[in-house]
Amino acid sequence: MLQIGLTGGIGAGKSTVSRRLVESGAVLIDADELGREVVAAGSPGLAQIAEAFGPRVIRPDGAMDRAAVASIVFSDDAQLAVLNGITHPLIARRTAELVAAAGPEAVVVYDAALMVEQGTQSRFALVVVVDTDEEIRVRRLVESRGLDEADARARIGKQATDAQRRAAADVLLPNDGGTEELLERVDRLWAERLVPFEENIRLRCPVRGGAPTLVDPDPGWAARGERIVARVAWAAGAVGRGVAHIGSTAVPGLPAKDITDVQLAVRSLADLDEVVEPLAAAGLILVPDITRDSPKPTDPDPERWRKRYLAGADPGQRVHLHVREHGSPAWRFALLFRDWLRADAPARAEYLQVKKAAAAEFAGDPDAARYVARKEPWFDAALPRAEAWAESTGWSPQ
Repeated sequence: MLQIGLTGGIGAGKSTVSRRLVESGAVLIDADELGREVVAAGSPGLAQIAEAFGPRVIRPDGAMDRAAVASIVFSDDAQLAVLNGITHPLIARRTAELVAAAGPEAVVVYDAALMVEQGTQSRFALVVVVDTDEEIRVRRLVESRGLDEADARARIGKQATDAQRRAAADVLLPNDGGTEELLERVDRLWAERLVPFEENIRLRCPVRGGAPTLVDPDPGWAARGERIVARVAWAAGAVGRGVAHIGSTAVPGLPAKDITDVQLAVRSLADLDEVVEPLAAAGLILVPDITRDSPKPTDPDPERWRKRYLAGADPGQRVHLHVREHGSPAWRFALLFRDWLRADAPARAEYLQVKKAAAAEFAGDPDAARYVARKEPWFDAALPRAEAWAESTGWSPQ
């Protein structure tokens, strides 16, 4: 099963996208509909609301008086917390029921207009944002919904900004053109990414790194790293002892393979067993044949470099998740070299030459293993300089 989040600003065309995905075979869970369902007339949820706020919030026909509830919670955070304490667990329970009923081969689309505002995007293996210029959205709201321009702009202003939604997006679906153009984009997304992504999760087939091809630095790498870090932290829950974006894509300005490397710290590597399934639901698949980093020559106990490793199942972005014990040499090493290379331009340039030579030498290697091994001597030789930098700056992995 693949669970994705779908969002977009008012007037962006999110409903058009969700309808097309359903036509393609997706199972839709509409957050707005669930919000209405759990407080429908005669429901236990509405009974709890009436108990909390009094009979004035119930209309004569037995339905909830939304305006009355809004007047109570609009400027009172404590009362809003009471309302959310009633509705959120009910929505979560109903969502879980719908997901369970969808079946193991489903692509489940969770349609939520306020996903970014509520900070729930990390709960999904992929987030799709319908992206439309604000002026176009204003025009659509005026022409198709009958709003006056001031009202349309006010409603847009109460939502997340375009920049905030774009930062949350694994996939941006531009919708500044016509409907047919948007539907073509949705169809390609379904066929080329969502269907194979679901299959990879279900069959536990990770998308590995492939041949070492270096590309120019991408300004979007940092935001992508933040999204993956948040997703891993959500899936790992209390087992996690910290998640960090590491590797070359975490060093601004450094050419790299287009792979997001992330490190999950745990108390013990055995603890990972507790969250293998949540991580798989997040699109990260355990690769059991990789169990250790290359130990440093001076380390008397090479077993301290043990790790566990997962790779992403998303064909649209490659992710490597390295699980290491918090406080171990390998955990510290990954953070130290990332921060030292961020701070030291000559070291960055030196490392880049090593990367380029290794990439050229092993360009035909499909799994990049020899490319990684080719760089190890440089790391071994550079470690004293990195440690000296750490001491001089007071650096700490915390």
